[in-house]
Amino acid sequence: EALLGMDLVRLGLERGSSAQEALEVMVDLLERYGQGGSCKEDPVPFTYHNTFLLADRAEAWVLETAGRYWAAQQIREGSRNISNQLSIGTDITTEHKGLRQRAHSQGWWSGDGQFSFADVFSLPQAPPRMEAAKGRYRAGQELLRQHAGQITAETIMTILRDKASGICVDSEGFHTAGSMVSVLPRDPALPCIHFFTATPDPSRSVFKPFVFVADVKPSPQVRSPTFHDDPAKQIPRFQSTVDRRHELYRRHQAALELMDHDQERGQKLQRTLRELEQQGLEGMKALLDGTVAHSPEELADLFFDCVEAEMKFY
Repeated sequence: EALLGMDLVRLGLERGSSAQEALEVMVDLLERYGQGGSCKEDPVPFTYHNTFLLADRAEAWVLETAGRYWAAQQIREGSRNISNQLSIGTDITTEHKGLRQRAHSQGWWSGDGQFSFADVFSLPQAPPRMEAAKGRYRAGQELLRQHAGQITAETIMTILRDKASGICVDSEGFHTAGSMVSVLPRDPALPCIHFFTATPDPSRSVFKPFVFVADVKPSPQVRSPTFHDDPAKQIPRFQSTVDRRHELYRRHQAALELMDHDQERGQKLQRTLRELEQQGLEGMKALLDGTVAHSPEELADLFFDCVEAEMKFY
């Protein structure tokens, strides 16, 4: 039993009021408790260590980890991506106080010259899947470079939908389970807007806007079911399986089967879903540029209404 990357994200969000505070929360937990719990519901554990992008209105960070050790880089300009590999080189803003001593004691670093976190802590012989991650990382860099200076929410959505690069994964073993794009205005008078798919395969999903306001209306259609005898809470764990898909997920998967088997109807549905997404994008643009005033009551219902609208098409 150990912390997962998802646990660290949740705890950082709960306990930190800024990107830097979240970073401090996460590395403190990492140093105290480590990481490495099983990342799938199976008696045979599947474990990996984690990298993170953290951002608020004012600053952004990349945090990368190896066991209890970590390095963080503050992003001061331009764009940055991560992709299932270590990417922080010599430009380290802050790090675990014992990081370099650990590397030296293990014979991974001579102690002389520049210290590259990625070079020192990456596997010398990476498995084939990690080689694919390198290509995906480079493709992400290039896609961001092509839009340098004019990156919008739509730009990031398009990149997240890119299958040729492997960023959008739909292989038999792995697939992109959910996607998110956030617009974080520097002006504190403007709301931060988060777009969630809440469904797999962003190339065939709808990004739906969500804004944190008081009394947000819950969306039960995107909440996974609970189970009385949950195999995740039994000892030993994961001796049986349950279906954790929420209602929108189930309906979306049925729609994907339609898209695969009835091309004409599938294309029509895809166009309809993109029109729904575009309506949300245009509404949020108007909100941010001051064309329309935002109503807290309307924003509280925003995501719920978008989910309801999407489900009607399934």
